[in-house]
Amino acid sequence: MAPNSDENTIKLPWASDFHCHLRQGVMMETVTPMVEQGGVCTVLAMPNLTPPLTTTDMAVEYGKTLQKLAPDVHFILTLYLNPELTPEEIKKAAASGITAVKVYPSGVTTNSEWGVLDFKTYYPTFSAMQEARMVLCLHGECPSDASKGICILNAEERFLSTLRELHKEFPRLRIVLEHATTKAAVDCVKSLGETVGCTITAHHLYITIDDWAGHPHHFCKPVAKYPHDRDALREVVKSGHPRFFLGSDSAPHPRSAKQGEKPAAGVFTTPVLIPLMVTLFENMGCLDKLEGFISTHGRKFYGLSEKPSGSITLTRTPFKVPSMYAIAGSDQSDGGATVVPFMAETEIPWSITHTE
Repeated sequence: MAPNSDENTIKLPWASDFHCHLRQGVMMETVTPMVEQGGVCTVLAMPNLTPPLTTTDMAVEYGKTLQKLAPDVHFILTLYLNPELTPEEIKKAAASGITAVKVYPSGVTTNSEWGVLDFKTYYPTFSAMQEARMVLCLHGECPSDASKGICILNAEERFLSTLRELHKEFPRLRIVLEHATTKAAVDCVKSLGETVGCTITAHHLYITIDDWAGHPHHFCKPVAKYPHDRDALREVVKSGHPRFFLGSDSAPHPRSAKQGEKPAAGVFTTPVLIPLMVTLFENMGCLDKLEGFISTHGRKFYGLSEKPSGSITLTRTPFKVPSMYAIAGSDQSDGGATVVPFMAETEIPWSITHTE
């Protein structure tokens, strides 16, 4: 059982989400206020906007915009790795309070067309990051390439040699392998040093390949894999391993983009994130490991205070996940734009009933 809890009530520190897409424009205005609704007060905001956040000034301005939408949330800002991100810009970013740089191999997910083709080109930037104590966040997949036998089912495993090489070259650089989906990724991170961490999403702890094939609202990159891979993710969080922590990769898209001819990659969990986690950890019989996974482990890795101020209380009060949320400014009387959450119309046994 989690601390400060009984069988019908659980009190937790506010959660920290170390990977979240808050978008821009009306989608940003819609989802950013939902962060606290989902039980989170610290968010690592992704930089793959259009255009991406490639400079310190762009990231700082984005942070100001997010802060206006959710004044009580701590936003951790990131930069999108690109050729203009020089060692000098890294020093400027660190001095401006930017914590991390995100790496997208070219073409692997939403807005990654500006991504990395050759990691060694960026070794001077990584060296500057290591000295500045910044964090390198990796979307750990190789681009699909049939001639090399790489597809969405093995792209993560094929990337792991790159992770090992980066850790070898920059042993003091904190590196996060984001949204792990495979047993191979779990085993790899466990085998590496204390400067390598790993985020795991809520949806990858719930679903496998059968759950997204033919279901566009469960389709994301990286895709959920086989049952034994999900088992490995669950086992490592049940063990309380201190270098594995929550990064939701919540990635909203308009319903029209998810249900089109080529569905956009992304699963939206922000407004129901911690009720989902409590439900899962209770089902796995490891509520005593929940606080570490959703708060303590990631905060320690990122060098934050052990606990944020305040708390959230969940009670065993079932609620039905909405079928959709209206996107800000859309006219719902005229079939306006919506975003569909993970597990839409499913009843969840836990609700957030009090915050402080």
